[in-house]
Amino acid sequence: MGSGSVAIFLRRWGPLWAVLLLCLGATTASAAEVQLRSVLQSAPSASPSGQPRGEEWTWLKLDDAHRLRSLPAEWHLLIDQVRFAEIRTVVTTADGRQIVTARRGNDLSHNWAAGAVLKFEIAPAGESIRSLAIGFKDLDDLALMRKVTAVSADRSAELEGRWLILMGIYVGLLASALAYNLLVHFGQRSSFHRFYLGWVTVALAYGLSWSNLGAYVFPGLAGPLAARLNNGLVGMLIALAAFFLLSVLERGTVPRRLALAVRVWACAAVIAGILAIDERLVPASVSDLLLNITMIASVGSSMAVISVAAWRGSRVVWIYMAGWTPVIAVFTLRAARNFGFTGQSDWVDMATFGAIGLEAMVFSFAIASRFFVLRKERDAAEASARGMEIERETLKRAAHSDFLTGLGNRALFHAQLRELLGRRATFTLMLIDVDYLKEINDRQGHDAGDVLLRHIGERLGLLSSDQVSCARIGGDEFAILCEDELGARLLVIDALDRLQGSAWSHGSFQGSLSLSIGTASSLGALAPTDLFQQADIALYEAKRLGRGRRLEFDGRLRLQTENRVELIREATAGLDRGEFALHFQPIVNLGTGQLVSVEALLRWNHPERGMLTPDSFGGVMEDGDCGAAVQKRVIDLAIGELSRRTREREVALAVNFTAMDLRGRESAEHLLAKLREAGVAPGALCIEVTEGTILAKSVNDPTAALRVLHEAGVQIALDDFGTGYASLVHLKEIPVDILKIDRSFISGLLTDGESEEIVRAVIALGHGLKKRVVAEGIETHAQMARLRELGCVYGQGYLFAHPSEEFDPAITCRPASAA
Repeated sequence: MGSGSVAIFLRRWGPLWAVLLLCLGATTASAAEVQLRSVLQSAPSASPSGQPRGEEWTWLKLDDAHRLRSLPAEWHLLIDQVRFAEIRTVVTTADGRQIVTARRGNDLSHNWAAGAVLKFEIAPAGESIRSLAIGFKDLDDLALMRKVTAVSADRSAELEGRWLILMGIYVGLLASALAYNLLVHFGQRSSFHRFYLGWVTVALAYGLSWSNLGAYVFPGLAGPLAARLNNGLVGMLIALAAFFLLSVLERGTVPRRLALAVRVWACAAVIAGILAIDERLVPASVSDLLLNITMIASVGSSMAVISVAAWRGSRVVWIYMAGWTPVIAVFTLRAARNFGFTGQSDWVDMATFGAIGLEAMVFSFAIASRFFVLRKERDAAEASARGMEIERETLKRAAHSDFLTGLGNRALFHAQLRELLGRRATFTLMLIDVDYLKEINDRQGHDAGDVLLRHIGERLGLLSSDQVSCARIGGDEFAILCEDELGARLLVIDALDRLQGSAWSHGSFQGSLSLSIGTASSLGALAPTDLFQQADIALYEAKRLGRGRRLEFDGRLRLQTENRVELIREATAGLDRGEFALHFQPIVNLGTGQLVSVEALLRWNHPERGMLTPDSFGGVMEDGDCGAAVQKRVIDLAIGELSRRTREREVALAVNFTAMDLRGRESAEHLLAKLREAGVAPGALCIEVTEGTILAKSVNDPTAALRVLHEAGVQIALDDFGTGYASLVHLKEIPVDILKIDRSFISGLLTDGESEEIVRAVIALGHGLKKRVVAEGIETHAQMARLRELGCVYGQGYLFAHPSEEFDPAITCRPASAA
């Protein structure tokens, strides 16, 4: 609720409230009312005859009874509520008769009235009264009794009715404000709201106690008990008002020292109120003085806070001033009256409760408005928080999801792998490679490859559960983590087996899935890298055995791995010792026996295992570091051999290259530079590659390097032709000069009709494309003769020569004699 809203409220309801107070304060002309406090005399002689005397008794006596002449019979004596043990009223009539009324402080019977007064009914008319005396036993302090009034019964009823109306409205307003703030804003408590609720509660209790309305429910709550309770409640009201002020203002608008002063005086007011409850702790006159001083100091420090906050641009302070200025003003008037600076009047007391009621209404609206704003801010904050949470979840999913398949990505996979190993769960890791994805991308386009990957992702996604998580961890690589619970592993294996070979399509293209799968159990791994390596070994073995299969890491593979690691270590040492060398096997014209070229074959002269061929140490060549070093040695030896041989006779030397040697144009340029440095013509070198080399996963396409080399004059031979995937496609994509028929077809040439037909087709294909065709693995004269009949011109094999470290390229290679 802003200052404008408060102003509107005051314009609408302020005049009505003022008129109500005026009406309550109006006096009828016929009513009789006599103020007696200032004319009552206090002296030891004031005690009427026959009444108790002593130090514990204090007597007040009216000597001039003529002041009571205007009072009719059955008039009322109204006395301010103070603290005492016993009270007596003694009326002496003109004929000398005494009328005595005695009441104990804790048992006043019906001698109290609304408006914080004790009421005693006096039967004789004022003109028949000789004297009036009022006695108190153990009176706290005579100075604290500020009002004694003689009124007619009508005027007494009017005054009491006025108080009942005012306090009825007051109680209704504060009770409504309390209920509203307790129920409507249940569970939404800010500090200023809690202090306000406390203030309204204490103000309601103070009004009920001070005005004697509480005595209608609790008959003993009047007179001395009410007077004592009022002192404590006033101290609490002052303190809660100060704390409410500090909590409702914006941060930074009140200096710390000034705020500390407000808190100190607020606490002092509470302490003074507690001391004023029981005169046995501190004399009543002293405690009343302390209470008034702390009240003035607390109000003064609060006004200082209000001034500083307003000067610093606080908006909330204006709302506070609108509600609290009337309350502060009337409490200031009460303090002035208590110190004797102003006369006694019900107006000050009525204004006090009118101001508190006005404050209750203002702040009920203000807090409602404030909570409406806070609720909107809270809703906006919650909406913003929900948006941020959704955004965080989206970013989290994006950071841990594969954009193409919707499965988890490599980061999520490794996190889950570490989590499973961390809690020592028993689970299985399955690594999956999509076979022939590169060929599909090359032949059908990358859209087809994406369709295939999404298809696999959808099928794997169906396996996901609390025990199974699937991820795409690379271009054509997937991974599954499967906890070995409730048969989940068997279900996943069964699903993968059914997925193997299943059909998929893209447009008019129809294909079948081929997946190479390697699995490993967490029981055999101590770290994520160990488990991943074991599954990767099984995957590699599955691919080596022909792809499209699932293989589990076991003791045999473990032994192979250990042997491979040992071989790699020995190969690294063997490079330093020069144990790797080239052996040469001639390639001849099958008709003339003339040498046409030589193939360089790698051999490892192992100090313990003897002469090893690449088939027995293939794991070494597949190692990224050691294999690259060995292959570099092969190329260096081959170039050195060419440099020496070309001086004797120009014979092409065929060398097997791997994908690591053909990583883009830069690799080709580097090789050509080495040939120039060695003085070797590019045409003297023949590079043999397999389809596996062309299909190898590499950042750079090997075909780019082959094209550069071929354009420079280097010959290109496609080795083991017919055993790979989509060989005809490769004949179109790469510049090939020579086709080499794999030895597996030559060995079955005479016994297997299908092998002969394949050989016949390859020879015809080569001749049609104007390629030279070389048959590998010729071992018998019959095989040579049949190849010549089929039109094959060139061949190599044990029939002509075994690979050897030295040979004379100038000789003619004749077939060995038939046994």
